[in-house]
Formats: sequence, structure tokens, C-alpha cells
Amino acid sequence: MNRAEKQASIESVNATLNKANIALVVHNNGLTVAQMDELRRKMREAGAEFKVSKNRLAKIAAKDTKFEQISDLFKGPAAIATSVDPVSVAKGLVDFAKTNEKLVIIGGAYGEQKLDVKAIEALSKLPSLDQLRGKIIGLLQAPAQRIASILQVPGGQVARVIAAKARKEG
Repeated sequence: MNRAEKQASIESVNATLNKANIALVVHNNGLTVAQMDELRRKMREAGAEFKVSKNRLAKIAAKDTKFEQISDLFKGPAAIATSVDPVSVAKGLVDFAKTNEKLVIIGGAYGEQKLDVKAIEALSKLPSLDQLRGKIIGLLQAPAQRIASILQVPGGQVARVIAAKARKEG
């Protein structure tokens, strides 16, 4: 890798880190090409990016970003997963690690806060951003449906009283 390629790699990882809210570091020792492709596909589906970079270059790229505190995690066969949505990337990595022991989650950071493996696993158990949005919409719609049904009840009662009176007189 020549100097220009190294600089391009540093800039690419730095840009990825700057636009992300979460960065997770994993060891991917012994994953086959097919397994790496599957992992990358899962990460793309989760709206995340997965990059394998030289550790020294990743440390340089992390410098002067909010993820500088995870520079010490770049040792061995490390790769980095980044995303705007912290839950989806954590879910994707934890699910993949459960089915493939060659992927080991090392740690990461969510904004300025450093995360250990237990925190990442806890994060993966939370509902995703889309699920939370759905719940909020459901909660907002429920009162409107209740109000509509309450307003319909008196009108229905009046109609039943009139119908009963009509049957009684008829």
C-alpha cells in the first residue's frame, strides 16, 4: 500500500466515523470471504457500514473524532462497524456473532461514551428506531380512536331510543 492509498484509507475511515453516532470494533479472525460478504450484507440492511482497515491507519483516522477513545481497541484482526442508528448495528453484530464464533465483539463507543461488550449486547436488545416510531404513532393514534368512539356512543344511544319509541308506538 503506497502513501496515497494509505491517505485515502485514512480519509475514508475518518469520514465514516465523523458521520456516525456509534462505532463498534470487532475481531474477524478466520472469517471466510462468504462469511464477510454475509456480514457486510447484514450491516448494509441495518443501515451500517463495516470496514476492515489496518490498525495503525484506523487509529490515525479516529484521531480528532468523537471516537478517539476507542483507538486502543485496534489490535489484531480488527474491523469497525459504524452507523447512525445505534441499535440496528448492535443487533446485527450480536446476531452474527451468535451464529459465528469467529466474529468477536471487542467494544466501541456511542458518541463520547465508551461501550464494553455487555453494553453492546444490552443495546442490541432494545427496540430499533423504526419499532419505536411505530409504537409512538400507535400511542398517538389510540387517544384519537377512543375520542371518536366516545363521541359516537351518545349518538348511537339517541338512535336506539328513537327506534325503540317508534316500535312501541307502531
